[in-house]
Amino acid sequence: MLNHQSPIPLYHQLADLLTTRIRTGEYAVGDRIPSEHQLVAVYGIGRPTVRQAIDVLVRRRMLVRRRGSGTYVAAADHEVDLFSLAGTTSAFQRQGLTVDTRVRKKMQVIAVAGDSDNPFDGARAFFLSRRSCVEGSPVLLEDLYLHPELFSGIDQIALEGRSIAAIVAERYFMRPTHGRQTFRIAYLQDARARDLGVSTATPILAVKRYLNFPQADSAIYAELFCRTDQFVFSQTIGGLADES
Repeated sequence: MLNHQSPIPLYHQLADLLTTRIRTGEYAVGDRIPSEHQLVAVYGIGRPTVRQAIDVLVRRRMLVRRRGSGTYVAAADHEVDLFSLAGTTSAFQRQGLTVDTRVRKKMQVIAVAGDSDNPFDGARAFFLSRRSCVEGSPVLLEDLYLHPELFSGIDQIALEGRSIAAIVAERYFMRPTHGRQTFRIAYLQDARARDLGVSTATPILAVKRYLNFPQADSAIYAELFCRTDQFVFSQTIGGLADES
């Protein structure tokens, strides 16, 4: 059920609940989900809230509206909005893909030095490195840096296979307000190339992501290395209207 006392908006809670039911197969591809009227009655919320939740999932392409018929579970495609502010693990899961995320270097506080692009350069930050495989194939490496005071204790949380964005929202009641990302082509060396299953001559999409929160700018910084031979990685233009 929905938690009316939670700081997470009700429409977002409902969108997450419907997403879970889609991922678990309770609502299969092609199924018609309950009508807005039925969802209002079941969850005791207003129709605008229900419509907002459905709008989120339509924009995520998990649901599709059919005029005069209802709203149905959409078939998954191979375009992944990896660069939305909702987080990388969530991006794959929203498409109904089996993602296996394993920690390469466990969360710990480190001293950051010698990287002028890193907002924590010359200071300390939580650091985590992980690899994500989709349907058994490696597709993504992530190096994440988190504000050590804002996310105090995150190193005590089991992170294997979990979404950092979801943990930040659920445990710290924080969501990014906006962010900035840069893109370039890179070539990996040694362990990183092996972990991603590519050669040192394979071009990789490299992304640097800066996430700003009300409490601090660039409170999360990430470096992502993406294989592009299996998925089209897209970016939704705009803010958090469909993610918060």
